[in-house]
Amino acid sequence: MDLVRNTPEAVLKDVFGYDAFRSAQGEIIDGLIAGKDAVVIMPTGAGKSLCYQIPALIRPGVCIVISPLIALMDDQVAAARSFGMRATALNSAQEFDSTIAAENALESGALDLLFVAPERANLPSFHELISRCDVALIAIDEAHCVSQWGHDFRPDYRQLGPLLDMLRGVPRVALTATADSRTQIDIAEQLGIAQDRLFVSGFDRPNITYQVGLKNNPMQQLRRFLAAQEDGAAGIVYCQTRNRVDEVAKALATDGHTALPYHAGLEPEIRARNQSRFLREDGIIMVATVAFGMGINKPDVRFVAHLDLPKTIEAYYQETGRAGRDDLPATAWMVYGGSDVAQARRFILQSDADETQKKLELSRLNALISYCETADCRLEPLLSYFGERYKGPCTACDNCLSPPEQIDITVDMQKLLSAAIRTGEVYGFHYLVDVLRGQAGEKAVRFGHDQLKLYGIGAKEPKSYWLSVANVALAKKYLVENDKGFGGLKLTPAGWDAIKGAIPLTMRKERLEAGSKKKLRKAAVGDLPLDAQALFTSLKAWRLGEAKAQDVPAFVIFGDATLKAIAVHKPQSEAELLEISGVGAKKIERYGTQLLSEIKSA
Repeated sequence: MDLVRNTPEAVLKDVFGYDAFRSAQGEIIDGLIAGKDAVVIMPTGAGKSLCYQIPALIRPGVCIVISPLIALMDDQVAAARSFGMRATALNSAQEFDSTIAAENALESGALDLLFVAPERANLPSFHELISRCDVALIAIDEAHCVSQWGHDFRPDYRQLGPLLDMLRGVPRVALTATADSRTQIDIAEQLGIAQDRLFVSGFDRPNITYQVGLKNNPMQQLRRFLAAQEDGAAGIVYCQTRNRVDEVAKALATDGHTALPYHAGLEPEIRARNQSRFLREDGIIMVATVAFGMGINKPDVRFVAHLDLPKTIEAYYQETGRAGRDDLPATAWMVYGGSDVAQARRFILQSDADETQKKLELSRLNALISYCETADCRLEPLLSYFGERYKGPCTACDNCLSPPEQIDITVDMQKLLSAAIRTGEVYGFHYLVDVLRGQAGEKAVRFGHDQLKLYGIGAKEPKSYWLSVANVALAKKYLVENDKGFGGLKLTPAGWDAIKGAIPLTMRKERLEAGSKKKLRKAAVGDLPLDAQALFTSLKAWRLGEAKAQDVPAFVIFGDATLKAIAVHKPQSEAELLEISGVGAKKIERYGTQLLSEIKSA
């Protein structure tokens, strides 16, 4: 089927199957078609790709898409082709024949979209190739990588200037889901886009429920969380280290989950195979370092779990944003501990960055800790970090769904800080807690700490309680790492004020049990009316068969949200199928008969 290059509204409906634009999509698309640039800050799952795909179908020539990960380009191409777009990629992983075919298609004007990595886009040979082509648009995806202030800065993104200069006059659009105000400005400046062409569509992801708690046997906490998820739910578990990834993946596999590891220490073939299974199969749990995830387009990820503290709020938002891209309910779950905070600060202070950058990174870390520690609505500090005021009311965070009890820790904070002083301000918080609980063992005897009046003074409270108090001390900067390194802590001026007890201090009572089933918002089969559940299950089985036959991810065929709508409304004709969001003319042409057959036989 030849795509009719018509108005943006007609393309939106006929090609992609949607009735109306969201937020600023229409204005962005109209501007790009008219030759105007744009910086687009739009939440994950809000339709950023449509902002360049629709202009690519209307403007003459090819749209060059700078995409960060070669491993995902095949899926990006498959997704575009599923809508009838003429798309391909140029990358170093291709066979020679595929490269020649892509270059010939490009030069002959037979492409709507060309995906390239920034490394390829910066090559003189690519510039020479593009100089012989009609270019409609250039799209820079994951544009936060352009900025040195972004959480995932990549030098190759910073070197796109020569390509952009060569294509001066061709509209350019930079797209990302994650950029604070400083990063937004830097992206625009680096790419030569005027500030008045900045479009920020908001950072709220109302379908995601946020849950945060302190570590207390994190593996057991994760197991309880997973037990509360719908059977067969796909998810991502992030860990800080490669060894931890391997341990957690193995433990979850032993528990009966289909859990796969992903980190830079694995052989490239294993990483690629695991990523492919995650994208193409249902019910896979990917246990990964943050090396995994950028550009992942799997819409039905039902949860993202962090077993360690992320680096920044930007990283946290980017990583949790990989859940619920289909707008169905999902969960962002995290546990963290005082050791995470201390380690994060140590990495920053011991890095080779200049003092200005260190100050910025510490500020970002403190913002993340404040988000974790708050007993109020989590959406308020999360969105305010990106310059957005949350209006509420909130039904999407643990604190609002189940307000935490506040307990007075003024006296116990004094005990903890006194323990730091009495032991010489050279020990980490785990040892200080052991001293307070009278469980510091031979080490305490060797240094005489077992003779201190405060030794064992906190024995009635569990270790998890004292670790929470210690975490508050770190978050409020009452204790910081001393100059000797090795994790030893010393009091700050604020800590000396706190030890006097002049200001009452409270802490939320930890009660995160990894989410009871009644509090988790799910995208479950059981959420559908009874008469739609069997059809939805049947449609998913049909979709899986189609995906395997085509060797593409299942979501390339149809997303869960579309299949659920079909199961509920049970359209009886192709015309009625076209009324379902996400079903366009190309999908009808390819799958209409099969869908109607599935509906009839259900």
